[in-house]
Amino acid sequence: MTYTVDFATVSTVGLESSPVAEALAGLRANEARYFRNKYDHVFTVEPAADAAAVVDWVHRILREERDIVISSRPLEATAFQVENIRMAYVFYESGLSVNVMYTVDGDKKRAVGFKLAEGMEVPEELAPRFKFARQKSKLAGTIRGSYFVIKNEY
Repeated sequence: MTYTVDFATVSTVGLESSPVAEALAGLRANEARYFRNKYDHVFTVEPAADAAAVVDWVHRILREERDIVISSRPLEATAFQVENIRMAYVFYESGLSVNVMYTVDGDKKRAVGFKLAEGMEVPEELAPRFKFARQKSKLAGTIRGSYFVIKNEY
């Protein structure tokens, strides 16, 4: 079932099994607000089981680009296109959010971003490879984020 993320009233719908569900819901709402304000795009998600193609695409990029396998269970995912950018998000039970930004008309902007919900530890599979910068969010508290540039075609 598709869920439209509301950034005015943050809800943990679909994220209840996460030990940091409130913070992860805030992180998800923060992304929804960004896409609504920048692109007038309504951010919707669906259970990861119903979005297997999205989860598989994100996991393939992680595996082939950096040999990364996320150990946490994916809870929700979404994929959409705004302007010339294909976006994909996977939200994990641990509180991790992985997004792929992939321009469809050239490799100018292609990257994988990681965001950690407040209260979660850096996952073992990411800790030795990435440094995480902090940013404040009214919806999500303190978000820690990092990224890498995608080099291949997907």
